[in-house]
Amino acid sequence: MLRTGGARHAPYAGHVTERLPSDPVAEPSGPDAARPVAEPGTAPAQPDRPAPVLPPTHETTTNGVGPHPEPWPDDPRLDPELLAAGDTRNVVDRFRYWSMDAIVAELDTRRHSFDVAIENWQHDLNIGSIVRSANAFLAGTVHVIGRRRWNKRGAMVTDRYQHVRYHPDVAAFLAAMREDGRPVVAVDNTPGAERIETAAIPERCVFLFGQEGPGLTDEAVAGADAHLEITQFGSTRSINASAAAAIVMHAWVVQHAELPAD
Repeated sequence: MLRTGGARHAPYAGHVTERLPSDPVAEPSGPDAARPVAEPGTAPAQPDRPAPVLPPTHETTTNGVGPHPEPWPDDPRLDPELLAAGDTRNVVDRFRYWSMDAIVAELDTRRHSFDVAIENWQHDLNIGSIVRSANAFLAGTVHVIGRRRWNKRGAMVTDRYQHVRYHPDVAAFLAAMREDGRPVVAVDNTPGAERIETAAIPERCVFLFGQEGPGLTDEAVAGADAHLEITQFGSTRSINASAAAAIVMHAWVVQHAELPAD
């Protein structure tokens, strides 16, 4: 599932329409669009142009809410700066105006018992999207194996609400998981893998994903306690690594998670 060259793409940006600084700004047209003529001996007059629109930051990519009406609620979880300025972060509505620490503390009370691990030898651009999915499905911890640098843009700031742990190599990661008593489930469409659609997924485990393109290293597959693959039906040999990770996390949710009340 990881053996393909993934094309770069822009991450989903919430509910607002963005215009990048490189996008052209439309010039006025029609009879009123003539440029003013400068008087002799003066600098040429400049036409009125709209101010450039900068793209929102990762913390301002949803419609959000404006400043909270006063008097403010007496709640230690709320951030006074957000109450005063409004909250446009990429968080669900129940966490509006909450401080980041308060959100993390609440998530920690109900995180799921699966972790996610990614090999990162080539600065894989999928890691940010995998971290974002790990937050959405409430994984316990994200483990990055190899290089510490990764594409945080794709995470859309969710890494701030997610525990991330780094391991220098596969051997160190496997040793840490053995010490924690956490089974390692390798995920790749290679010989010997069991179909995830019919497998009994361990409730407490860590899903291990490889690089986009080369997939999992032989050392990672050999050290795993189980090996799963996603069944495919088309002509392509594999699917995008971040898409595969989301599918696997959701498969765990189907088998083990307690769904919230409607």
